[in-house]
Amino acid sequence: MIQHNKAIKADPTVDRLRNFISEGGYSSGDRLPAERELTERLALSRTELRKALDALEREGAVWRHVGKGTFVADRDSESDVSSSILDISRKLTPFRMVRARLVIEPAIAREAAINASAESLRLIERAMVRTRNATTWAEYEQHDDLLHHQIATASDNLLLVSLFEQLNLVRRAVSWGSVVRDSVRPSSDHTSFAEHEAIFAALTARDKDAAYEAMRSHLHSVSGRLFGES
Repeated sequence: MIQHNKAIKADPTVDRLRNFISEGGYSSGDRLPAERELTERLALSRTELRKALDALEREGAVWRHVGKGTFVADRDSESDVSSSILDISRKLTPFRMVRARLVIEPAIAREAAINASAESLRLIERAMVRTRNATTWAEYEQHDDLLHHQIATASDNLLLVSLFEQLNLVRRAVSWGSVVRDSVRPSSDHTSFAEHEAIFAALTARDKDAAYEAMRSHLHSVSGRLFGES
């Protein structure tokens, strides 16, 4: 059974990294220390650190440049975006949020099928496997979020990635952390697993129409489970 709850549980690992950036005097454009140094200074594993960096990147607090490192984002811009997202989320129902996802994310999956690199497909598959291996719902949701993010990145279109990120921020403001389930973890036959595999199969086959339909079918299924609507 699915229930809705307004409480959102903070992630202490993400908070630790966020506080490190704030208390360390890092400002917009500053590069953060290398991952090895961050793991030592924050007493985190490499996996924990990367999950925290992923979370802050999705929030728009940091950005990463392959081969150059992780940088602090423009705080003023981040504040403006956060204010805008909050304003939109207050006016948007979960149903309309899902409708927006149904317009945007299948189209992104179509582009990903055309443009995904071998590395992008590897990252998508890794996130997909981790959703299936998740031992808690919170862990599942984290990897599911990353899976959709990796699909957007695979589109190789910065504007589409930006649109996805804005949509995802609104989605989380509207519904993130609002669901309480009566099991500790997803069951082995959780329908999203097969849906994710269908999306991935379409991407690897470079079948843009199948990728579009697989993503649309997945989002309809998620909508039905969470909100009883699609």
